[in-house]
Amino acid sequence: MNKMLLDTAGQEEYSAMREQYMRNGDGYMLVYSVTDKQSFDNIKHFHTQILQVKDRDIFPMLLVANKVDLVHARRVSEEAGRDLAHQLGVAYIETSAKDPPLNVDEAFHEVVRIIRNQPPAELEKSRRRSRRRRRMKSCILL
Repeated sequence: MNKMLLDTAGQEEYSAMREQYMRNGDGYMLVYSVTDKQSFDNIKHFHTQILQVKDRDIFPMLLVANKVDLVHARRVSEEAGRDLAHQLGVAYIETSAKDPPLNVDEAFHEVVRIIRNQPPAELEKSRRRSRRRRRMKSCILL
């Protein structure tokens, strides 16, 4: 299982690398801040992009609402998050990295469970694609 975390929040300079990282993952956390409506609105784009890169209709993903401790600054409701998760066909969890953390470990455990609960044929197909892509050489023409 690929163990990689790519955090590109607000960093458009990583957009060119994003697709390459998406090709190699076995599962994804789609994380947004409940204090930032734009980060929530971007989730559909990332979900679609992952499915396109993977050439699949569904793939192991978990929608993660972060910073739920900032109740006074919340701009995205729990209901909106759950609705989006339902619409995308993914699981949902709310987290906070503040001390003490809330559901952070649980989110990572959940995405691993989601990956492992894939039908074995789908998991193996994904792994074969990843291995095949790693063996391929690339050439960049300028």
